[in-house]
Amino acid sequence: MQENNIKNVETEKELNEILRLRREKLSALKESGNDPYVITKFDFNSDSDTIKSNFEEFEGKTVRIAGRIVARRIMGKASFVGLSDNSGKIQLYVKRDDVGEDVYAAFKKWDIGDIVGVEGFVFKTQTGEISVHAKEITLLSKSLIPLPEKFHGLTNNDLRFRQRYVDLIMNPNVKRNFVIRSKFIKFMRKYLDDMNYIEVETPVLNTIVGGAAARPFVTHHNTLNIPMYMRIATELPLKRLIVGGMDRVYEIGRIFRNEGMDPKHNPEFTTVELYQAYADFHDMMDIAEGIISGAAKEILGSYKVEWLGEEIDLTPGWRRLTMVDAVKEYAGIDFGAITDDNEAVEAAKSIGVELADTADKTWGNALYACFDQRVEEKLIQPTFITMYPVEVSPLTKASPEDPRLTERFELFVCHSELANAYSELNDPIVQRERFMKQLELRERGDDEAEMLDEDFLTAMEYGMPPTGGMGIGIDRAVMLLTNSDSIREVILFPTMKPLD
Repeated sequence: MQENNIKNVETEKELNEILRLRREKLSALKESGNDPYVITKFDFNSDSDTIKSNFEEFEGKTVRIAGRIVARRIMGKASFVGLSDNSGKIQLYVKRDDVGEDVYAAFKKWDIGDIVGVEGFVFKTQTGEISVHAKEITLLSKSLIPLPEKFHGLTNNDLRFRQRYVDLIMNPNVKRNFVIRSKFIKFMRKYLDDMNYIEVETPVLNTIVGGAAARPFVTHHNTLNIPMYMRIATELPLKRLIVGGMDRVYEIGRIFRNEGMDPKHNPEFTTVELYQAYADFHDMMDIAEGIISGAAKEILGSYKVEWLGEEIDLTPGWRRLTMVDAVKEYAGIDFGAITDDNEAVEAAKSIGVELADTADKTWGNALYACFDQRVEEKLIQPTFITMYPVEVSPLTKASPEDPRLTERFELFVCHSELANAYSELNDPIVQRERFMKQLELRERGDDEAEMLDEDFLTAMEYGMPPTGGMGIGIDRAVMLLTNSDSIREVILFPTMKPLD
């Protein structure tokens, strides 16, 4: 322990000395009239990946590139530098006789982490490495803090997520996740736009929270002197648009839920919610399958992906299984043969499943508890679980065949929920009854139950057509496509506990 403490003190002293020296170098640059921060622009016309991928085309030609020094080998009259730019890394060859004696002398004092602009010609070294022979090199920005590799590398996940900017510098593979995220959203937009959906925006701040079972973040509007809630879903405003005659709408938006954090949950996350008039939850299944499988094929080139240690096959034709059948298959209880509430609760208890204290002891709640606690964890390949109990689906249309169930599905991949969809409830009388039931649950201590939204009920009373609606978790979908085991790997700036 004492030896470790001594090493830590020595490392701290070395770091402080480096910080001091770099600031002295900056001061010297400014005093000599070479302040890098006064440079406002550097025009470049190529990048490392383009050059290396098209060497025959670029060989011998002059290029202008810019990036960060990440390695260097300083010699007497010539040096080699590793340059990292937006697309990758490339080697620079810097020779005193080409850039000039004064520039070369200044260049030798530059540090790893500094940002430079280079003009030179493309060639291949004797060892076969594609490089740029610098004819001009300019310091564009001074790095005052050394990159982490000098001491311990950047492998600590907590530090990676807090300082994503350093993470992106040190771990270039991290950028891939966010490139895939951008491509996924772009693909999804095109998919929906091609189906004649209209992208819209709805309020983030609301006077009533609704559309999901979740705790909201509460803030205060000073002028109106009222509490306001950050949205936990975009559902109810989008349904109002369906009432208004916008038959196909979607919103890609940030959602805020005041809940716990774990590898699958962040307090703020991104979803797409879409609603289509004159459609049902079967149509939503087709869209979910089309978006996720299509994105995998276009972005990754394959329907096969690795996620959480499993090989997932996203080839279209995903399994569709009712919740009753799923519980029968994976938990061994046939709720289809049970009609009595007490019998259903006892059946759940027989396999060690307990209902939440705030939940009514009903057939539907017993069925859902069995699924939630005994089945979900076993769903690996893409599976649509359909026909949810009415108790856990207050905004969903009841099944014509069994009023205890609703036309709802959730999509599970590798025991993770990726999408949730309904044949939307459009009976305002039944919707009011469902809201009143939710109010009862709130009064009994369930702070995730829905609030009563009178304006939404008014909208429904004007007449809402049969509608299919769905929400897809964009972060979860990107986790699947990037083989990420934590949501923090696919959110650039995840929520972190403040450091003391």
